[in-house]
Amino acid sequence: MKSLQEFLQHFLSNKGQHVFLSLLVAKVCAFLGSLFIIRILPESEFGTVSIVASVFAVFAPFSGFGSQQSLLRFGSLTDETADKKWLSSYLLLKGFGRQVLLTAVFFLVSLFYVNRYEDILYIFLFFSVRLIGFYFFNHLQSELRIFGKNAEFARLNNTVNISGVILLLTLSYFWGLLGYLAALAATPFLAFFWFKWHHLKNITETFSFNKKEIWNYGLHASGTALLSDTLFSADVLLLSFLMNENAVADYKVAILIPANITFLALTFMQSDFPVLAKNYQNKAFLKNYIFNYYKIFLPVTALIFGIGFIFKSEVIQLFFTSKYEESTLPFIILLAAFCGNMLLRNLYGNLLSAVGKMKANTLISLFTLVMLPIFALFLVGHYGFTGMAVSLSLSMLLNGFMLMISFYIYLKNLK
Repeated sequence: MKSLQEFLQHFLSNKGQHVFLSLLVAKVCAFLGSLFIIRILPESEFGTVSIVASVFAVFAPFSGFGSQQSLLRFGSLTDETADKKWLSSYLLLKGFGRQVLLTAVFFLVSLFYVNRYEDILYIFLFFSVRLIGFYFFNHLQSELRIFGKNAEFARLNNTVNISGVILLLTLSYFWGLLGYLAALAATPFLAFFWFKWHHLKNITETFSFNKKEIWNYGLHASGTALLSDTLFSADVLLLSFLMNENAVADYKVAILIPANITFLALTFMQSDFPVLAKNYQNKAFLKNYIFNYYKIFLPVTALIFGIGFIFKSEVIQLFFTSKYEESTLPFIILLAAFCGNMLLRNLYGNLLSAVGKMKANTLISLFTLVMLPIFALFLVGHYGFTGMAVSLSLSMLLNGFMLMISFYIYLKNLK
């Protein structure tokens, strides 16, 4: 128990709770913004925006070609303030050049849609501006994290997200689609209130890190993020192909709550990421971290699953009405799967990222993405959308065990 107390005290002393709560605020703001815009925009306009937003979601993980992920990890490895500043300035400049290229490619994608959807070109233009702002926002977040300024990170995150959702609600109410797009494009640039002049000075390459290693890590981190996001959209796309829109609706109801419980583990791990990266060769620290993580999340996941299992019918009826009663069994299957996800995939995937083993993370994510349609082809035909719930659950379980094995191989090789 003493070890767990020290673990939590260390988390609080690093102001990890600020990071945790700010990421929760970001999730709530995103949900409120989506809910409002669904109600205020005509169906056709919302559909067109959704298409562009889906393309944006593919490009967003590659922001700066992974420069922010590299800054977070490599900046956490050094205690020298000058090294951190040099690395930050270098990655800001080099990453911005790559970001401009990425944004140009993103905008060119609009040419594939321009003849099919009205006004989609200017929607892509607003999202292109957002993509640039997104780059600066992410960079400043990573920089604050490597300097241990978790409370300041929380202020940045809360200011951008809360102000952003207020701006979105206000402009959308008065100017509809145009107001929504203007708010969306402007929101990440609120981060410039945290921009300091040192970002544009002392741009040097005198830091002690290997540049090739930095960019390789960043690209693999971006690729892993993309593959991870794709896994949770491929299931819906497969189901729409193998069944129909009613099955998709039932499945979306079943997965909505289970998929969102993982924010508990993800925000907790993100809060500790700089500390984990700094101790990437400390075998005792890493083993102790895993031990204490399970002390917290084994009871948490057991409680979540227990409540969900006992009140499964009530939960479905309360949130989604009785017409979705058929989603009860898939709901329980997915709830169990995402609880397991917190104990395996979320833990060991983030640990592998922190210790620099992003290539293993990427390859395992790619393998899992290949396995999902294979499972689905066999199971959906026999069990309908319940089969898709089982397919995704098996894929995540396989992913989690492979990540765990990869991490323990790394841990075994540490002296």
